[in-house]
Amino acid sequence: MRVLMTRLFAALVVCLAATRAEAHPAPFSYLDLGFTDQAIEGSLVVHMIDIAHDLEITPVDRLLDDAFVQSLRSRIFGLVTPRMQLTAGAALIPEWQGIDVLREDTALRLRYRIVMPQPGALTIDTDLFPYDPIHQTFVNIYERGELRQQVIFSTSTDEHTYYLGTTQGALAVMGTFIPSGVHHILIGPDHILFLIGLLLLGGTPLALVRIVTAFTIGHSITLSLAALGYVMPPASIIEPAIALSIVFVGADNLVRGEGRDLRAWVALVFGLVHGFGFAYVLREFGLPSEALGWSLFSFNVGVEIGQLAVVLLVAGALALIRQRSEPTAKRVAFAGSLVVIAAGAYWFIQRVFFP
Repeated sequence: MRVLMTRLFAALVVCLAATRAEAHPAPFSYLDLGFTDQAIEGSLVVHMIDIAHDLEITPVDRLLDDAFVQSLRSRIFGLVTPRMQLTAGAALIPEWQGIDVLREDTALRLRYRIVMPQPGALTIDTDLFPYDPIHQTFVNIYERGELRQQVIFSTSTDEHTYYLGTTQGALAVMGTFIPSGVHHILIGPDHILFLIGLLLLGGTPLALVRIVTAFTIGHSITLSLAALGYVMPPASIIEPAIALSIVFVGADNLVRGEGRDLRAWVALVFGLVHGFGFAYVLREFGLPSEALGWSLFSFNVGVEIGQLAVVLLVAGALALIRQRSEPTAKRVAFAGSLVVIAAGAYWFIQRVFFP
């Protein structure tokens, strides 16, 4: 049923492009990818007009002749192979099994097989007929005969990675999204400075664990809610709010006395704000619908790994300074808090008045 709906949608595209459709009644192709334990099997259906154009065959009706089509096997396969880019660790080259002439559809069906153990992920990138700017390729992905996902490629479409619902697929997701989470936290100076601000005054190991855990809980909640589409405040609100959270932490360091340490609560509350900032990056990166849970979990793990690296480095350095000289540690905390406030104020002004 889903395949039928896709093809009906394709027909609608043609109707909307009426002028172009008169010259080319079917400006689209169909690529079926079917995963089995030891191979990827499927077919590629292409319209005769497209093949005739690129192979300079006239009249097009010659491609209705099965014997003539079979004589062109090597030329047809040589045309489409480099344009159907499939990658699973390395480029995959299809073993073409044959060509069927679909006279009623004025199309050719190219059958292929790629012998290989089931991969964890497959990256697809195809632009089959660049001469036609409105040409689209409808990709249907199957696992063990069940339709799992459909993707539409046009000239401007970026490559797409499909993660299989297997152990290898879960590992592939983790191998992609954990490094992405680590990378994001390490290149995000605002998130790092917020953490540094929380750590400047030091404290017992248990107190620092509470602070980091509270921040983790906060940003994990909103990251998940935003990534799953439940709530997503605009960046014009969240980005200045992140900057203000940095200013608040620095100012709190300067005015806080010997009373109760509320840094864990501050980390929790502002962690909710920072989680939305992480979500913007994750949305740009793209969450695979077929592996939503694993990708979200893996990105969070990556963020925590990067965060832990920052915490261990900063907390260790501050503890070493404090062991050697308590007055020096206080001066470092004071100066560091001023830097935190200045940086947060700068980012706030920049994000509000010069977005």
